[in-house]
Amino acid sequence: MTDVAARAERTHEPLTDQFLGVELSVADAPAYYAELRAKGRLLWNASQGFWVAPHHAEVMAVSTDPATFRSGQGILTFEIGAEYATPPTMMHTDPPEHTRYRSLVQPAFGRRVVRTLDESVRAAAEALVADLPVGEPVDVVAPLAVPLPVQVIAQLLGLPEERWDDVWEWSEASIPGTDTYADPERRAALHDEMLQELLRLVGQARTNPTDDVISQLVGVEVDGDRLTDDEMTMFLNQLLVAGNETTRNTISGGLVALAENPDQWQRLVEDRSLVPGAVEEILRWTTAVIYFMRTATRDVVLGGEQVLAGDPVVMLYASANLDPEQFGPDAAEFRIDRAPNHHVAFGFGAHFCLGAALARLEVAAVLDALLDRGVTRLELAGPVGRSRSNIIAGVTEAPMVLHTS
Repeated sequence: MTDVAARAERTHEPLTDQFLGVELSVADAPAYYAELRAKGRLLWNASQGFWVAPHHAEVMAVSTDPATFRSGQGILTFEIGAEYATPPTMMHTDPPEHTRYRSLVQPAFGRRVVRTLDESVRAAAEALVADLPVGEPVDVVAPLAVPLPVQVIAQLLGLPEERWDDVWEWSEASIPGTDTYADPERRAALHDEMLQELLRLVGQARTNPTDDVISQLVGVEVDGDRLTDDEMTMFLNQLLVAGNETTRNTISGGLVALAENPDQWQRLVEDRSLVPGAVEEILRWTTAVIYFMRTATRDVVLGGEQVLAGDPVVMLYASANLDPEQFGPDAAEFRIDRAPNHHVAFGFGAHFCLGAALARLEVAAVLDALLDRGVTRLELAGPVGRSRSNIIAGVTEAPMVLHTS
C-alpha cells in the first residue's frame, strides 16, 4: 500500500483546532483533554494531516526518540512541510547538530550559574511584590508576572533598565496568535529591531566582554568549536522569547490556581517547605507551552497506530500533564504536595528546556515574596483574561485581592 493510500484509509474521527486550546476555557480544558484521551492513544487530524498524542506515555515516547521523531521539519503545526536553510531556533535542530548546540550553550545555564542569580532574582521579586497593594483589587499580571522575567532576561543579556520595555515588546511580537501586535508589519519591524540589537550585543561581547550571559556564550569553546554570530543571535532570540513568555504565564497562571484553590495557599502559609512542590504543581497545572510537534523519520507503531515516515506528531503537553495514567485519579485537581510529579512542562529528552532551573527559581521567588509579605489569602476579583494563542497558554489579566489578615 502506498503512503498516500495508507493515509487515505485512516477513518479516525476528525479533530478540530480546538484540541490545541483555542476557544477552550480553563474550566472546560480538563474535560476536553480527558475526552481526547478517551478517544485513543493517538488521534489523526485529517483536515491538517497530523497525529495528536494526548497521553503522557506517547508524549514521552516521542520526546525520548529524536532519531525517529525529528524537530528539523518544524515544531509547530503551521511549519508542516517547512525546510529551513538555517534553523530558526535551537529547538528546530536534531542530533548531532542539536548536541553540538547544547554543549556550547549549556555552560551558561547550568545550576551553578543559576545559583549566582538567586539573590538578584529574589530581590527583584520582593521589590515587585512590595509595590502591590493589599486589601484591594490589583491585576497581578502587569505589575508582577510581566516585569519579573523581563528583568531577569534583560539582566542575562546585559540590557539596561531603559530597554526592559523593549524586551517585552520583542517577546510579545514573536509569539504567533497573541493579540498584542496583530499588525504583521509592526510584528516584523519589532522582530528586526530585536535581531539588530542582539547582533550589536554579540559584537560588543566579543570586543568588550563582561559577566553577562552573552559574554559567557561567546567565550565557550569545545574542541576548537565556537558559536558563530548568526548562531548566537538565533539562540539569544530563543532565550529572550521562551525565557520571558513561558515564565510570565506560569507565574500568573499559578497565582490564579492558588486563588481558585485557597486551601492550597493556606498550606503554603502553614508550611513553607511545600514551596518546591508547589512550583512543580504550578508548572504541571499551567503547562505554558501547549504543544510541540515532531516528524516521523520512518514508519513506526506509536500508541497502537501505524505512523508513516513524514507524518507530523503533535505532543499535546497540556493533555499529558492531566493524564490520570501518570498522575492518578486526581490528575485534574491542583495539589501542591503531588508526588511524584513527572510533568512535561519543560519537555523531555534531548530538548529538555535549558532554562528550567531559572524558571523554577523565578516562580519560587514570587511565592516566597508573597509569603514574606504576609499574604494569607489570594482572592480573584474579576474574570481572568486568556490569550488566544494555541501555542502559549497565556494569561493576559488576573485581577485579585491580596489579603494579609
